[in-house]
Formats: sequence, C-alpha cells, structure tokens
Amino acid sequence: MRAFTQFIQELFNENQVQYPDGGQEAIRDLRRKAMDLFLQKELPDKRLQGWQQSVLNKKVKTDYIQKLQPDPYRPLAEYFQCRVQDLHPTVLPVSNGWYILEKQEVTVDEQGVITGSLFAAIRQYPDLVLPLLAHANLEKENGLVALNEALFNDGVFIYIPDNVKVEKPMQIVSLMNTADPLLVNNRHLIVMGKNTELSVIQCDDSIQKESSFSNIVSEIYLGENAHLHYYKTENKDAASMLLNHVFVHQQSFSTFTSTAITFNAGYICNTFHVNLNEPMAEAKLYGLYLVDKEQVCDNHIFVNHAAPDCKSYQLYKGIMDDEASANFHGHILVAQDSQRTAAFQTNKNLLLTDKAHVTTKPFLEIYADDVQCSHGATVGQLDEEALYYLRTRGIGEAAANRLLMFAFANEIVQNVTIEALRDRLSNMVQHRLHGELNVCAQCMLNNNIVFPITLEE
Repeated sequence: MRAFTQFIQELFNENQVQYPDGGQEAIRDLRRKAMDLFLQKELPDKRLQGWQQSVLNKKVKTDYIQKLQPDPYRPLAEYFQCRVQDLHPTVLPVSNGWYILEKQEVTVDEQGVITGSLFAAIRQYPDLVLPLLAHANLEKENGLVALNEALFNDGVFIYIPDNVKVEKPMQIVSLMNTADPLLVNNRHLIVMGKNTELSVIQCDDSIQKESSFSNIVSEIYLGENAHLHYYKTENKDAASMLLNHVFVHQQSFSTFTSTAITFNAGYICNTFHVNLNEPMAEAKLYGLYLVDKEQVCDNHIFVNHAAPDCKSYQLYKGIMDDEASANFHGHILVAQDSQRTAAFQTNKNLLLTDKAHVTTKPFLEIYADDVQCSHGATVGQLDEEALYYLRTRGIGEAAANRLLMFAFANEIVQNVTIEALRDRLSNMVQHRLHGELNVCAQCMLNNNIVFPITLEE
C-alpha cells in the first residue's frame, strides 16, 4: 500500500496547481491539509478488517489517471437515459468525475432552489458553500476522506431554501465512460433549510468495464424540520472500486431516510455517518446487497445520538453467492445526556454456498440510562420448512429458492416511497436473483422494459 501512497503524493505534487479551487485560497489550504493527513494515515484505514485490507491491496493500482478537465460536452441522452416510467427526475449528471451541462453550470428555479456544479457554486455563492465545505474535520476523517479532500475535482451542489417542498426527485447520475483507468474523487454537498422536503436518487454506473477507483464524499445538512429521502443504487463492473462516504448532520425534528441497494460490485464500501445533533431528530437506514462470484460489499453505519429524544432505525440485508464476501459494521453511540433515545439495529444475511462469507458486527455504545436500544444479526441459509412447503405446492426447487430470496430482499425495496422507483427496483431484484442482471445491460437507468418473473425452472 506504500506504493499507492507514494503514487498519490506524486500525483498531487504534479497536478496541484491544476486542481480547481473556485478562486478560493480556503480550498487550496484544505487540499494541502488533507494531503498531509492522507500521508499520515495512508490506506487502508486501521479500522478496516484484515480481509478488507487484502481486497484493497489486491485491487488498488498505481497507474490511475485523473481527468483535470471535463470531456468535451456531449448530450447525456446520446449514451445514457433514465426511463423509469413516471419518475421524471431532475437529472444532475457527473461523467468521469465532472458535472456536465451544456449551458448553465448552476441553475436557480423560481423557488430559489440551487443545483449544479460544486465549483461553480463556490464561485457564485461562496458565503453559502465555503463555511460547510472548506474545513478539515480531522476528528472524523480516515485516509479515504482525506484523499477525497486533497484531490476532489467536482461534484453536485443542492441547496433548498426554507419552507420549500421539492416535488420532483433529483437524480445524481455518476458515470464511468472511458477506457482509461480513472481515479475519481467527487464531493457532493446537499443543504436543506427549515421546513423543507426532498428526494435524492444517487446512482453509480459503469458504461465501460475498465478498472477504476471512485472515492465519493457526500455532506448533507438538514435544518429544523427538514425531510430527506435518499436512495442509493449501485450497479458496477467487476474491475471497479467504489467507496462512498455519506456524512449527515441533523437539526431538531428533521428526518433522514436512506435506502442503499447494491446489485453488482467489484469492491464497494458504503459508509454512513449520521449525527443527530438536536432533539427529536430521526434517522432510518435501510440497505440491501446482492453479490456473487468474487464480488465484495462493505457497509459501515455509524449513528451518533448527540441529543435527547432522538430515534434511529437500521435494517440491512444481504445475499451472498459463489465466493462473494460482505461486511456489516453498525455502531450506535448514545451520549451521556441523550436521554429517551430509541435506537434499533438489525443485520440479516443469507449464504448460498459454503464459500460465501459475511462478517457482521452490530455494536451499541450507551452512556445514558433512559434508553430503548437493541441490536442483532443473523447469518444463515434459506428456511428448509418454507422450501418444503413451496415444493409440496408444486413449485420447483429453483423457483422456490428464488421466491424465498425475493421475499427476503423485497422488504428493503418496499421502504422506497417513490412508486415508480420502487416498482423498478423490485423488478431489478427479481432479475438479479435470476442471474439475469448484468452490469448496465438491463439497468433501470438504461431502459424501461418490464420483465415478468416466472416460476418455471
């Protein structure tokens, strides 16, 4: 891993003056501090398990290329379309690490909602962006977050002013569309004022199956009584590495509900760090990972109950086939003054072969005495009695297995509140369990054909 650290240092020294800064010395200073921190911590972070270190050592390369400028503009519809029936989102596209839009890098609608390129927003709205972006949070950062702060080239900025309910969902589409082995560090910033509501769909896809390293950081700030539904879908190729870090900061009476679904992975690591900073805040986190072959999916969930009268709920499920591996690490921290906390955490896993592997570590750290908290984890196989019941009703063995797996997985999908998205995700889960969902071949983002599931073997 030392070779990778040296590669990054040389890359930073060579390209430092070319990295965008929005005309702000604060961004340049942030990059320098972050690089110093990365050189101290390197990769992997010490908290990662040994098998994860092995995955990173095996997959990380020292010949990645950074695109220091966006590609020449090309209409997104020429190579990528979102046709989920009746969804009609506001699409915020990122291609090869750069926000792409033909005419305007930042748009402002009649309600004052701002969307667009992060660095364009820094130039146009520095007082709004810089206080939240241009600071090094050394106490929370690992080597991957420091790497992102040092090298990030662009990202998406979303700002919702007070008392605005956004009806249309916003869809952040992050694409890898090049034959080059890319190193991408995007940084997204979502800021929601008081009494606001928004749905965000964040999708990561590969158009070309080339080795890549995507290291994404999303910062989310929810004001008083703000409500965010956050959906994350991942359908990546076997050569890719995707590391997502989502930091959520909640004020009183705000709600954060996330549903993260991994359909295909090379190596994927999803980290959620949720801070319930004021009373009556609530967070619900749902996750589903469906991995096979030698794919690896890693989920780290940390919920910090820093104020009294807050609630959190976690339910993550996984199905591992062939020689696939998964890891779930859930940590709930209840501070001493966070009385009347309600926090619940569950992780359930199905292993379909003897070579599939999962490590699950739900964990509670409680310093208050008036709380309702629980955690649990299960690792097992399909229910033999349920299989027998289905077989006696004339359903073949393979179809019975798929029905039970679908019922297991679909509990997560049903938490999606956007009907069109929920139906499409449910359809994708069915096809993934049939082994029919190849990367990008039948992605919900590339066509709108509905394939019926059948019970025939």
